[in-house]
Amino acid sequence: MRKTTLKLLLGSVLLIASQACTPGQPTPDLNTINTAIAQTVAAAATQTSEPGIPVTGDESPTPTPSLEPPTPSATMTAIPLFTPTPAFTFTPGTVQVSVSVPTNCRVGPGVAYGRVGGLLVDEVAEVVGRHATRDYWIIRNPDRPGECWLWGEYATVTGNTNVLPIFTPPPTPTPSPDFTAAYSGLDVCAGTGWWVDVELENPGGTSFNSIAMTVRDTVTNTIVSLYSDDFTDRDGCNETNTQDSLPAGEERLVSSSIFAYNPSGNALRATITLCSNTGQSGTCVTRSIEFTP
Repeated sequence: MRKTTLKLLLGSVLLIASQACTPGQPTPDLNTINTAIAQTVAAAATQTSEPGIPVTGDESPTPTPSLEPPTPSATMTAIPLFTPTPAFTFTPGTVQVSVSVPTNCRVGPGVAYGRVGGLLVDEVAEVVGRHATRDYWIIRNPDRPGECWLWGEYATVTGNTNVLPIFTPPPTPTPSPDFTAAYSGLDVCAGTGWWVDVELENPGGTSFNSIAMTVRDTVTNTIVSLYSDDFTDRDGCNETNTQDSLPAGEERLVSSSIFAYNPSGNALRATITLCSNTGQSGTCVTRSIEFTP
């Protein structure tokens, strides 16, 4: 603004000077011109610049770009990634067992207890307890929920077994009375007759003390019957072997009553009943077999 004012004042002075040089015009007094120039310079010196626009307050900082992702226009549903779950993960300190031979796992220590699973070679199971004699290990059943007793004969155990609790075996189960019967052969004594021999085996937990046996010839419809508190085996005409019971875990050969004729070639059916008490009483079990001598 100061430069503009100075230019206007100088312009005025030059105009006056030019007029002084114009022909026909009266010559101005030089003192008057010098006085005008001096006044012009003084006036210019007293001019101040036009004030600018004042700045008030702190300056606003330069905006920082936001790092937040833009808000999506629609809600997106993330697709979950499939993460496979391991079949079993052992935690540190877990006692583990493997076997070199496939081994049954039972509800107690021994074959008297029912089988509820088994551990195969290359399988690993967690051990949660032990038998006092360390003959059996209690493991998490690999075949179903729960625990079972693993025989330690073929087992390899890793980990601190001293921290395992000692398990008390459950009561030994009493096997149900049972037996098997099989045709053994046809025997004869001249002048006496023919009979069949049947082999009996008692795998249960009950001794049998009496027997009832009938043998029916399905061709002639002939029936011979035996009721006895003994278990007798006839060996031809000369020797007889008699036992008063059939204990658990043992076998007996028993002879039927005698046919008056030779039943060879006929279909026979034998029905045998064994009882825990004498006189065909107590707990009784019946089995039937069919055969042709």
